[in-house]
Amino acid sequence: MRWNAVPELPEVETVVKGLRPLIKDRYITDITISEEKIIAHPAADEFKKEAVGMKIEDITRRGKYIIIELENDKEMIIHLRMTGKLLVKQCEKFRDKHTHVVFHLDNGQELRFNNIRKFGRIYLIDKDQPQKAGGYAELGPEPLSNDMSLDDFKEMFKNRRGVIKSLLMNQKFIAGIGNIYADEILFRSGIDPERKADTLSEMEIGKIYSNMREILKKGIIYGGTTFSDYVNAFGEKGSFQEELQIYQKEGEKCCRCGSTVKKKRVGGRGSYYCPSCQK
Repeated sequence: MRWNAVPELPEVETVVKGLRPLIKDRYITDITISEEKIIAHPAADEFKKEAVGMKIEDITRRGKYIIIELENDKEMIIHLRMTGKLLVKQCEKFRDKHTHVVFHLDNGQELRFNNIRKFGRIYLIDKDQPQKAGGYAELGPEPLSNDMSLDDFKEMFKNRRGVIKSLLMNQKFIAGIGNIYADEILFRSGIDPERKADTLSEMEIGKIYSNMREILKKGIIYGGTTFSDYVNAFGEKGSFQEELQIYQKEGEKCCRCGSTVKKKRVGGRGSYYCPSCQK
């Protein structure tokens, strides 16, 4: 079976946008936990004790993490990882066997965390203690933030000598980009995924910056990318896979030059590229 990639920024943003009108201002009346390891902090019993009765004040995103903002400066941090889904259903609706955590809401609906491979994690933290939520506290800047200019992006490359694809996927360097979007960004920028960061010209870094922002924004417009597992809050698949130009195109003709698209391992990940277009 081919598993979908871990949801990246556009997929997580799509989930958040779908959930916001469904769960904002609702109260958590109960929580059913059938797989305790999904609850990463605190222990499942304490998690339930602290969260039940809380009002959901908002839902936002940071990198690939979903943030459910609760009252009293509490935050529920959710990392979907591979195969994770957050779905809102009526309480009487059939629950899939892979539904491991259910948040019962005051309007008779349920927010369900469904995760076939059980890699997803949920944290309940005080807003001023992000270090208790895995790698959440160490996230780099948001690629779509208005606060990150091209000059800021160029500055991030100073003293960086690693492979460019691995750097783009490093969540401490920049938040939210994974395998799919890194391949697309580098293809449209004409840069080989194995290029060293310190060999990039200012013009090439500029291309990465502009393509990164354009592709991620387009990914959000199309509701994310679905190959097998990812769906939004309504259980609907994304459609950005129809817009991909290089990812999973191995053996096909490059849409730009007609050369055969190749695949190689970069930083342990399968990477798709055009040997003619990407230098």
